[in-house]
Amino acid sequence: MLPFARALGDAGHRVVVACPPDIAGVFDGAPVVVEPVFATMADSAEHLGPAVARLGGPAALATLTATEVTTALLPTLFAGPQVTGSARALLALVESHGTPDLVLRDGGETAAFLVAEHLGVPCVAAPSGAGNVLSPDVVADALAERRDELGFAAPDDPAALHRWGRLDCMPPQFSLAGPQIAPARAFRQDDQVSRGETLPGWVGALPGSRPLVVAGLGTAMPAMAGRAERRAPVDPHAALRTVAEAASRLDAEVVLSTGGLPVDDLALPAHVHPAPWVPQPLLLQVADLFLTHGGYNGVREAVRHGVPLAVLPQFGDQEHNARRIAELGLGAHCTPDAAEIAATCTRLLGDDDVRARMRSAQRAMLALPPVEDAVGVLEDLAARRVPALVA
Repeated sequence: MLPFARALGDAGHRVVVACPPDIAGVFDGAPVVVEPVFATMADSAEHLGPAVARLGGPAALATLTATEVTTALLPTLFAGPQVTGSARALLALVESHGTPDLVLRDGGETAAFLVAEHLGVPCVAAPSGAGNVLSPDVVADALAERRDELGFAAPDDPAALHRWGRLDCMPPQFSLAGPQIAPARAFRQDDQVSRGETLPGWVGALPGSRPLVVAGLGTAMPAMAGRAERRAPVDPHAALRTVAEAASRLDAEVVLSTGGLPVDDLALPAHVHPAPWVPQPLLLQVADLFLTHGGYNGVREAVRHGVPLAVLPQFGDQEHNARRIAELGLGAHCTPDAAEIAATCTRLLGDDDVRARMRSAQRAMLALPPVEDAVGVLEDLAARRVPALVA
């Protein structure tokens, strides 16, 4: 969202960003007005409790596949009761800021979709992992409940989740979107979303004669730590330990991004370098492999720098992404076994076919128009009110 909001603001448009307070800082320095009116991810996760209970409780979740858990929880996660509160918060912003000419929403943010639908203004989905799996049929019933709660009229086509189109930052031929998701207009996102970052000096001192593997679980996983009582769908501590054990078996230098989770009790070998945070886009520029949970942003960053992917999915869209990565020949889908993950990583480090396929994806991404070109497309959409934003 940030690159598109920044581009619109730089072009002179008034951009109001509605977000949770815990991510408001992401937009610091951008030419936008930030309104932290949404609940935090942790608070929103509370609404998963009844859905988890219907599945038999947390113990029952452990017996289900990641795909089964995702399918069962997606309607609540992205269109549950919390969406009604978010929609009311957005309506309050409309009262104070005026009716927008265009709504740009996260691909999994359905409150903005409902409010835009109610106001009759164009609404475009920005690139996101949720947007690649959230097909209209998945959330249709839940959204109907939210409309009733809000007093919104039912639309002629309640399944038109992408009536006004959606944006992507992956080349169409390498899209992660599922078959039920509408085609997208693709743009090349900035190489570094956060500007002014540098690599820590110790990374520069790593031996160039050995492969460099970047390993991590992204930003959402660590946020789930200590939330067993809130029914977090996965245990980030266990996942990190599996990744750390796999990294310990590799004949490579491994930068292990922990997200701040503790690893002091692990006996890590000298070639594994834990860090609470690393500037991932910069680090991927010099990496040979990315061992990741398979979130959309991480996949996009890896493709941007031509780095093959070993994907150990955890929740949400990640299982779907792992399958797509394998189908597209950009890497491999890993099972949660440290020895097997290490074997997969070792194979990928020597796989010229995967590296060549990833290089093709990288070239296709570099051929996309820059994010700044989306401004004119969105301006035209807002002015003409013509549905279906497609290439």
